[in-house]
Amino acid sequence: MKNKLISGFVLLPFIIFSEIVILSGCKKEPVLPTVTTTSVTGVTIANASTGGNVTADGGAEVTARGVCWSTSSSPVITGSHTSDGKGTGSFTASLTGLSAGTKYYIRAYAVNKAGTSYGNELTFETLPLTEALLTTADVTGLTSNSAVSGGNITSDGGSQVTARGVCWATTTNPTTSNDKTSNGSGAGIFTSNITGLSPGTSYHVRAYAINIIGTAYGNDILFTTTAATPVLTTATITSKTQTSAVSGGNITSDGGAAITARGVCWSASSGPVASGPHTTDGTGSGTFTSNITGLNPGTLYYVRAYATNSAGTSYGNELSFTTNPVLVPTLTTTTPSPVGTTGGTSGGNITSDNGGTVTARGVCWNITGNPTISGSKTSDGTGTGVFTSTLTGLTPGAIYYIRAYATNSAGTGYGNQVILSTSISDIDGNIYHTVVIGSQLWMQSDLKTTKLNDNTAIPNVVVNADWAALTTPAYCWFNNNPALGSTYGIIYNWYTVETGNLCPSGWHVPTDSEFKTLEIYLGMTQAAADSSGWRGTDQGAQLKATTTWIPSGYATNSSGFTALGGGYRYGVDGGFNDFNGVAYWWSSSLHWSDTTKALYRRLDSNQTRIFREGVIKAGGKYVRCLKN
Repeated sequence: MKNKLISGFVLLPFIIFSEIVILSGCKKEPVLPTVTTTSVTGVTIANASTGGNVTADGGAEVTARGVCWSTSSSPVITGSHTSDGKGTGSFTASLTGLSAGTKYYIRAYAVNKAGTSYGNELTFETLPLTEALLTTADVTGLTSNSAVSGGNITSDGGSQVTARGVCWATTTNPTTSNDKTSNGSGAGIFTSNITGLSPGTSYHVRAYAINIIGTAYGNDILFTTTAATPVLTTATITSKTQTSAVSGGNITSDGGAAITARGVCWSASSGPVASGPHTTDGTGSGTFTSNITGLNPGTLYYVRAYATNSAGTSYGNELSFTTNPVLVPTLTTTTPSPVGTTGGTSGGNITSDNGGTVTARGVCWNITGNPTISGSKTSDGTGTGVFTSTLTGLTPGAIYYIRAYATNSAGTGYGNQVILSTSISDIDGNIYHTVVIGSQLWMQSDLKTTKLNDNTAIPNVVVNADWAALTTPAYCWFNNNPALGSTYGIIYNWYTVETGNLCPSGWHVPTDSEFKTLEIYLGMTQAAADSSGWRGTDQGAQLKATTTWIPSGYATNSSGFTALGGGYRYGVDGGFNDFNGVAYWWSSSLHWSDTTKALYRRLDSNQTRIFREGVIKAGGKYVRCLKN
């Protein structure tokens, strides 16, 4: 027992000693370094300065330190970073290769055996790119049409200047949309030659520089070019006669001084000057007209425009012309009008005798075209000016071609050809003017006869029911009012048309096909003409008179047909309708699918088109006759 205790006593110290030995041999493990991030300074477009302070190495040597950055939060050293030595303490870091106008996040970092630790996160923004900074160079080397300037680009704004020069205008603050020079690229001083200026003119000039941001301008400088003699051209010679001509000039630059005299000068030899024959046509620049008079017929002349300012007299380009010899007279033919059924009036206007006295004048006519004085003619005095001619012995319902004529020593001149279609009369003695439309000759108003052309009387049926019951010819006036007949004509049923004797001899009620010929001449397509209902575009407006229709405004009467809105009589009950709002005209053709009906044409006051359909023969409609 004692030995055991001794043994145990001996053993215990050993154990304690061993533990003490083991504990005294243990070393503390390192931890991450402690680091803070330094404030950002020196920020530019692409660079910045910062750094950090490693305040504790964490029990192990700091083997790397620096700053890392990113455009998103919590940057790490696997991304963009600097390497700024090792160890503890403060250090400086330079950030380069940054993007302009961008927000960055940064953290200092420190690396030891335990790993990488990061300082506090800071943010900053790089400076944005800007336009270049520059000044405009003083203007030198002034002439009447040029100057020298330039500029000095003191900053490119952070991006390369790709174009530079000066721009100028007569208004303040010119831009590159005005006139400009192109003088290379890059920053620094450059020189610009300004050309194409106007003499004696004030201009504004500014240097410009273009980088990725845009166009920057220097200060605005005002300068004025020197004066020069005027610059001008001579106007084309016009209106030549035997003794006169018209010219003039265009002063495109006054040379920087007021134009005190201008005009044209002329001579029978080259190089005319203002000290010889000349006109005086005011002052100032711009265009002017000159009337050259007192010339000799059939003579070659040379002419130049001139302009004078304080610097002297300048001349335009030289032109030449020859005055006219005596020519046949110049004249126009007066629009003719029919008189009765066998006569007419016309005449002419002799606007120039072209150097020879007019010894005879009048009008001549025929039925084939281009009449001359070898055929039928009038004799209406002598001299120039307006005259009137009376034509007699014409055939009723015929087409005549008329020209005014005038004779002088050079021969006979003719006016423009005009057409006269003579009037016709019906068996009742009513007279109708006629109108040529295309290849057709039409009455210009609706038929008014109360008799067939064989002198058979047409019954005048007044009572509505009687009218509706008819199967034989009949006529009436609208609302049974004879006073309307002189203007609007007479309404007929189709049984009257069917006789074939309604129109005057040599004339007839048009067929449906002949109505189509009229419509197509006025511009309607064949397909439209062949269809029914409302057709075409403005052919109805071309047929309608510009009066009587209510509402108005849908008529031009460009054809001369002069259709009036005379209304109609309803075939079913004999009632009258739509006076001044609608008008119908019978054709001589039956309906294509129902021979109990006849085809007609209709115009409405509020339509520009033409209506084509058929209606029962008892209907009451107007008739417009067409020459055979």
